[in-house]
Amino acid sequence: MQKQTKIAIVGIGNCASSLIQGLFYYKNIRNDDELVPGLMHNILGPYKISNIKLVAAFDVDKRKVGKDVSRAIFELPNCTKVFCKNIPHLEVKVKMGKVLDGIASHMKNYPPDKTFLLAKEKPVNVVRELKKSGAEILINYLPVGSQEAVEYYANCALRAGIAFINCMPVFIASDEKWQEKFEKKGLPCIGDDIKSQVGATITHRVLSRLFAQRGVTIDRSYQLNFGGNTDFLNMLSRERLKSKKISKTESVESQLNKRLSYDNLHIGPSDYVPFLKDNKICFIRIEGRKFGNVPIELELRLSVEDSPNSAGCVIDAIRIAKIALDRKIGGALISPSAYFMKHPPQQFSDEKAREMVEEFILNKRER
Repeated sequence: MQKQTKIAIVGIGNCASSLIQGLFYYKNIRNDDELVPGLMHNILGPYKISNIKLVAAFDVDKRKVGKDVSRAIFELPNCTKVFCKNIPHLEVKVKMGKVLDGIASHMKNYPPDKTFLLAKEKPVNVVRELKKSGAEILINYLPVGSQEAVEYYANCALRAGIAFINCMPVFIASDEKWQEKFEKKGLPCIGDDIKSQVGATITHRVLSRLFAQRGVTIDRSYQLNFGGNTDFLNMLSRERLKSKKISKTESVESQLNKRLSYDNLHIGPSDYVPFLKDNKICFIRIEGRKFGNVPIELELRLSVEDSPNSAGCVIDAIRIAKIALDRKIGGALISPSAYFMKHPPQQFSDEKAREMVEEFILNKRER
């Protein structure tokens, strides 16, 4: 029997729900020859999806804390699409985490089914719980703007001696001080800010790269996103968006031949529309000049279920982190971070990052 990859998750929201549903939706995939919708790798290195096991979970919402994860992922305010209903009892209770700056103050002004309801339980000792569970990898799904909370859980991963996958736009893997901490401990870190399989930023990146490669000068561009999940509600607090805006903007700018001014490139969340739930709508516009300095304009509308989109990347990031643990590689992982994350330590084109990931899997590249 192949060794399990034991994971822990902080933040049992829509993204965690999609990931955990996916672990069971794809559990019977046995070979790499089968064409399976939604997977980039049926088997990644030696690891199947069925090898991944959730062993610990943390949240602060009273509708989730104390419940088995198999139930908690379907509790409000989660609203993502349910594509795998029959999740067995996992014998993993959601433990009370530390709040810190994890809940924006404006969230209390919204109906209970849309926002977070803080549990009254005392926070657990996260490091002790991680060690007790045998977790090897901690996945961070905290809300945007949770600087203190993300740093707290990154430290917990270091103290527990496990890998860290940072799916949120607080800079850990892309920060030199944090890179040194994980390298010193010999622990891999993948981050920051998860891309979607096919979402707003990855689409904008690829189109921008296409324009640049085909000799088109981009003069102006915007990307406007809106949706109805707690992520968009949380981001109504503009002071929480600083790192998110940097992450998304730099992700697109890295694909241009020449960076645009602040006035000519706008990327970021625009509004919260409750009835959209976990569906995200994106509008992209690119204005440029082609042969003969003749104008060209592109407008695009993209509609995606937000959380399964991220899970399609995290399912691979987990298995790559496990490979890094097997090889005793510490510090920020350059290749998977560049391919799966918006704000990695180093930016590459997506086709180059994909090539690097495949080389890493085959042990032809150290990071």
